[in-house]
Amino acid sequence: MRRGRLWLPGLGLLGLLLAQCGMASSSVTTVPPERAAAEVARSHPVFTPIETDQATLYFLKIPTGYTVSVAAADSLQTVADFAQETGAIAVINAGFFDPQNAQTTSHIVIAGEAVADPATNERLVGSPDLAPYLDQILSRSEFRRYDCGGTPRYDIALHSAPVPEGCAIADSVGAGPQLLPRNTAYAEGFTDYADGALIRDAIGSESPNARSAVGLTAAGEVVWVMAAQQADAPGLTLAELAEAMAQQGIVKALNLDGGSSTSLFFDGQVYYGRLDAEGRSVQRPVKSVLVLTAPE
Repeated sequence: MRRGRLWLPGLGLLGLLLAQCGMASSSVTTVPPERAAAEVARSHPVFTPIETDQATLYFLKIPTGYTVSVAAADSLQTVADFAQETGAIAVINAGFFDPQNAQTTSHIVIAGEAVADPATNERLVGSPDLAPYLDQILSRSEFRRYDCGGTPRYDIALHSAPVPEGCAIADSVGAGPQLLPRNTAYAEGFTDYADGALIRDAIGSESPNARSAVGLTAAGEVVWVMAAQQADAPGLTLAELAEAMAQQGIVKALNLDGGSSTSLFFDGQVYYGRLDAEGRSVQRPVKSVLVLTAPE
């Protein structure tokens, strides 16, 4: 199994509090208890479950002091397996893969090295049904972590998009389509139309389902989102997922692999998104994940 490098910030919580409250040469300004509590909350990932009529939504907002990296398995693993092997505090399923041959259908870069290329998946590139969309499939959107002179930055961009000057891709994993600021399902070959009628919908974007996604706020925070089915809640369409993310202040968003792959590990507990016909959670192993590691 591979994982990305970790970035360890030099400014801890104490430094953050002192910087914000100020320090005189002979005294330290007292921070009101309610403000101190707010600062502590902002310095840790915030996990928020939200119940709706369509799904149970789990939002994990990640402060800028934490690192989100990518991990991938040679075969397939559950998010709990990934968490155990990496020591992560949170893991969410990420890129697409073919469950029949356990090969990726998404580009994956870890620690600056390309470790998975969908162009090597013969079932993908050799499919006559996918041939008209292959160029789009091989350049689908991805979640990126840049190393910009030692400073990490996150972005969501097409695989073919240029890397910002002075930066290099440290980690990335493909998925798609983009949900915010606009839906790119047609441009990325997930959907197609003929005479105005939908003739292709590779991920059932207009049907309720379990979903996973990653987003960015205007302040640069990373947010993970999972929509889990319940007995009386079938899940979300992609449009509904995008709306829910926008309501939480997310300005840029990428759909991740969903359906039976939908799974999230946080703080020792695993949340699964898809239910089978008997109402039991589907626990399918996956190819790649996003990994959250606490700063040291």
